Amino acid sequence: MMIDTHTHIYAEEFNDDAAEMVARAREAGVAKALLPNVDGESVGLLHAFVESFPDFAYPMMGLHPTSVELDWERQLAAIKPLFAERSYVGVGEIGLDFYWSKERVAEQKAALEEQLRWAVEYGLPVSIHSREAVREVVASIKAVGEDSLRGVFHSFGGSADELMEVVDLKSFMIGVNGVVTFKNSGLADVLKSVVDLSRIILETDAPYLSPVPYRGKRNEPAYIPYIVTKLSEVYDVSPEEVAAITTRNAQTLFGI
Repeated sequence: MMIDTHTHIYAEEFNDDAAEMVARAREAGVAKALLPNVDGESVGLLHAFVESFPDFAYPMMGLHPTSVELDWERQLAAIKPLFAERSYVGVGEIGLDFYWSKERVAEQKAALEEQLRWAVEYGLPVSIHSREAVREVVASIKAVGEDSLRGVFHSFGGSADELMEVVDLKSFMIGVNGVVTFKNSGLADVLKSVVDLSRIILETDAPYLSPVPYRGKRNEPAYIPYIVTKLSEVYDVSPEEVAAITTRNAQTLFGI
């Protein structure tokens, strides 16, 4: 059994074949998929998908950093009441993204730290987006209270030094997706030099970041085995051991 811990399969890219996509995932051995929210508009799509596949899809709730607007407090005020209405496995997708723009750094940081406080309040793990902002996210986690937080740095793509800073956060995992299969990503070497499988969980980030040999095409949870195969090469263990360890890690972190 494998778990896709970060996937956006409620997105419009899957409107025409959602049921078939879920069937392919199950056939490939992916038993569960965790779905982080992005913004206010995606909430309804997320909930509808989970209701259609309740024994496969598990929701998270949060505001993605690239969706943070100047009136971020209003945005968060619309989301927070949902935690009292529904059950979520995590707070996410939250974080910082300095790749696309640094126009709203202050707003992104404020929104991140407020949502980190939600995670403490509700006792939930966080799914962290940290594109070109790993150290800044680590600083926010420490500011809110690293001893009270747990979660995953999803789609990690930073340096070995940045990975060491994340690993120093004892209650945080590393989310590994199709990027590890990219020939020139360097991620495999970074992972092997810093972290072992006890801190790794699997993800697709579908519909994005398809692993080789599907790079450039729509991603989906059924492609998780390609990530498992690559990690088995990186750590010189069997694919079965990679699947077992990462699944156990995901179950422990998200309580599923």
